[in-house]
Amino acid sequence: MRYDDIFTQEHKIFRKSVRDYVERELAPHADEWEAAGIFPRSVYERMGELGFLGINKPVEYGGSGLDYWYTVAFAEELVRCRMAGLSMSILVQTDMATPIIAELGTDEQKREFMAPALRGEKIAALGVSEPDAGSDVASIRTKAVKDGDDYVINGYKTYITNGTRADFITLAVRTGAEGFGGISLVLFPTDTKGFKVVKKLNKLGNKSSDTAEIAFEDCRIPRRYLLGNEGHGFYYIMRNFQGERLIGAIAAVAGAQRLLEATIAYCKERKAFGRPIAKFQVNRHKIVDMATELEAGRQLAYHAVDLFDHKKECTREISMAKLFCGETAVKVAHHCLQLYGGAGYMEEFDVARAFRDTRLITIGGGTSEIMKEIIGKLMGL
Repeated sequence: MRYDDIFTQEHKIFRKSVRDYVERELAPHADEWEAAGIFPRSVYERMGELGFLGINKPVEYGGSGLDYWYTVAFAEELVRCRMAGLSMSILVQTDMATPIIAELGTDEQKREFMAPALRGEKIAALGVSEPDAGSDVASIRTKAVKDGDDYVINGYKTYITNGTRADFITLAVRTGAEGFGGISLVLFPTDTKGFKVVKKLNKLGNKSSDTAEIAFEDCRIPRRYLLGNEGHGFYYIMRNFQGERLIGAIAAVAGAQRLLEATIAYCKERKAFGRPIAKFQVNRHKIVDMATELEAGRQLAYHAVDLFDHKKECTREISMAKLFCGETAVKVAHHCLQLYGGAGYMEEFDVARAFRDTRLITIGGGTSEIMKEIIGKLMGL
């Protein structure tokens, strides 16, 4: 797919508006927000004001009702903020915690939870991972027990992006017997009595986003906060994972592309033995290999987007895109840092941050190994 065959003039105008905002209002604060370990809540409010948090959500709830290619353009430009943590935090809001509300929620749920999230007035988190259940979603233990018109929730979640300040969590809970058939999804307001942020986790990278371990002790929420049908949560989560993994693949390629472009510029200026290091054949070939693999990843991801946007079955293609784009991004970060040499090991260069941040891509949203298992099963292996 060629760029101009995919993105219309309207897509390009939107892309420019995102780029201008990111480069003007976010990127200059990267060092400050990375050091602080969080970015201001006002970023959500500003993005909501600009319409960036509800790109493909229904218009009647404050969204823009646009096609998925606008989301692709948004994710590709958001990486210019120079903070993978901020990008991840925003994409959790837009493409992980709220899409399932748009799909399954009642009108009341959409107005109470999704609409303010699209305006940036509420911060959303996705609560699936637990200390003993990451990719193995069927093993979650956090329980929701019926008590009259309420659910009473007890348990723990960990590695929750936006977890320290989320206003609500799209939460996976066990409402039935062990196994995938006993899982449900609920909408959980974090001002509920008994909810606790156990600790903010100190991560290797993605420093500008908050990640937390959270606990639920006799937390009582109304049963009307159940999303969809009770006991169907596992299937909803698996379906929701497709959008999460797809946007992850898109962001991975976009971030790696930006890093490669910066590295090429550095290699043209940095001299060794009397000439720019880009003039050495070994470096030129390494750059060409990275550019080729990134283009392959982009095309694979765009193919998956095309299928996803047309509501076609694409679990195989999305899993392949997540696998290939994630592994390629990690490889690009490794080689780019090597091309910077000693300078790449210094915090003053973005490549050091990118090297740390990129490592999460092959873990979050389903590890590379899980992607291979999914693809293998779909191949009949």
